[in-house]
Amino acid sequence: MSFNTKSSALLRCWGSRFWRRRRQQLCPLEGPFWSCFGGARPRPILDMSYSRHFLDFQGSSIPSSMKKLVVTKLSSNFREAVTLRQDAPVPLPGDGDLLVRNRFIGINASDINYSAGRYDTSVKPPFDAGFEGIGDVVALGLSASARYTVGQAVAYMTPGSFAEYTVVPAKQAVLLPSVKPEFLTLMVSGTTAYISLKELGELSEGKKVLVTAASGGTGQFAVQLSKKAKCHVIGTCSSDEKAGFLKSIGCDHPINYKTENVGAVLKRDYPEGMDVVYESVGGKMFDLAVNSLATKGRLIVIGFISGYQNPTGLQPVNAEMLPAKLLKKSASIRGFFLNHYLSEYKMAMEHLLTMYESRELVCEVDLGDMSPEGKFTGLESVFRAVDYMYMGKNIGKIVVELPNSVNRQFAKAKACRMLTVTRAATTTATIAHTIQVSSNRLEEDSKMVLSRDAAKEENT
Repeated sequence: MSFNTKSSALLRCWGSRFWRRRRQQLCPLEGPFWSCFGGARPRPILDMSYSRHFLDFQGSSIPSSMKKLVVTKLSSNFREAVTLRQDAPVPLPGDGDLLVRNRFIGINASDINYSAGRYDTSVKPPFDAGFEGIGDVVALGLSASARYTVGQAVAYMTPGSFAEYTVVPAKQAVLLPSVKPEFLTLMVSGTTAYISLKELGELSEGKKVLVTAASGGTGQFAVQLSKKAKCHVIGTCSSDEKAGFLKSIGCDHPINYKTENVGAVLKRDYPEGMDVVYESVGGKMFDLAVNSLATKGRLIVIGFISGYQNPTGLQPVNAEMLPAKLLKKSASIRGFFLNHYLSEYKMAMEHLLTMYESRELVCEVDLGDMSPEGKFTGLESVFRAVDYMYMGKNIGKIVVELPNSVNRQFAKAKACRMLTVTRAATTTATIAHTIQVSSNRLEEDSKMVLSRDAAKEENT
């Protein structure tokens, strides 16, 4: 064996012992008390130069298993399609990857399209669910470490976010100043509005813009960005509360379609029609949007949520007269799918982040506080969050908070340590009490014996 080989072996041996001692210092209950951490031991690391990345930046060991949501059956019924797995292995990051411990995950209408297999028919179950998340970097590959470090906050848009831990290619991550759910609203919803209006909307001062589902995750940004372009903005919504929110973010004319006839209102107040329509509902709302277009008007289709829960994913539209209607007005319909505009994504995110940090943009988050069962917390609540969206209850972007599994483990460990100390103290106190009682009895017995002996001596 050469000198270098021996040296390397000795260093690995020393490193292994060092990290074992270090881990014992950080986790003094290692061994028989590992049940305090959920029963999972730290993953052994062979390359010691890399091992520090598998310690959470708060000093705890990353578990070997986690919870995640998996599509196990293709269906437009999210509850039927998706299964919560309790003991999935925590994935290992590759050379150019980050391992992110998710803190917040975003809910999108298209989560149902994904679980139904509509985006890629070649993909078969099981596959991971979820598109976007935000959290802390807890491990990373060597190449990824050129730009990122453990402990940094990042957001991402990649499949598999409905999990406690997600491997994210470093080139797809967005570095953030902190972990805040408001940043998550920008990843899909914000960039969809920004890029589609910039590339397809041709916004300019004085143009009339109609935004359907205006108080939702992406609608809120379409309203604000259109106002930034000095347009007149009309927004449809389903309640007076949502109409109030729309006014607060600058919408000129909110229309509650539950109490008002949208078509009649538009004909009465805007007889010349809409220059731009930002449409995400589909069905009858799509037909209404087509009919409301002005000469040279542009209809941008970013979705059709009203049909996603159907087997076909569509709601019927009145398409027979569509070519004639468009020709008559020299109008156009353009579809927008974010994945086709990824070359614009980085620029859009940077601009939106700057706007939010300078308080030029409101990022409304709905964590489910007003839902019947309360705040959306934990992967189990993703099902409720999806239902909540399709009931049309949300104002802003629906976000689910994931409790810090590391904190849960250490809280459990702390409780276990306290219990152990309490038991030890109780045992010590019991022994001390027993000794004291025995001592007192011995002292009393001794006094009795001395007294009896003294009495005998007197009698003698």
